[in-house]
Amino acid sequence: MQLPKSNLTTLCYIERDGKYLMMHRVKKEHDINKDKWIGIGGHFEADESPEECLLREVREETGLILDRYRLRGIITFISDRWQTEYMFLYTADQFHGTPHGCNEGTLEWMDKSAVYDLPIWEGDKIFFRLLEEERPCFTLKLKYRGEDLVESVLNGDKIH
Repeated sequence: MQLPKSNLTTLCYIERDGKYLMMHRVKKEHDINKDKWIGIGGHFEADESPEECLLREVREETGLILDRYRLRGIITFISDRWQTEYMFLYTADQFHGTPHGCNEGTLEWMDKSAVYDLPIWEGDKIFFRLLEEERPCFTLKLKYRGEDLVESVLNGDKIH
């Protein structure tokens, strides 16, 4: 019996030389992230911790093994199109391994300053700013109607 897909996920922005390793989601049909640029990550498997999910997803999608990473925030995504998702957001700045292609999208190193010009979710711009500001671990609630961000709450305080 196959269990339904977990609504717990991880996402990691791997950093190198002022750039993030990002995935352009262009390879899967019926992908809620289709044509968007996102970090590396995915859904928890049974009995995984956030760190186990993070390390497995990065290895599967990139071929890289993370040597140093840190939890930056927990993000709640609410939508009228999919189930609520709880995402553990990480950054990593030390890694090793041989990168390989991914069946979910195209991997590319993107300048941190250029991410705002990419087709990304509106809420992602909020957490990119928080990452830039080196905010301590935060919680962020993002509510979408379709692809429109209709509410955002940072550490319990409404910001949008």
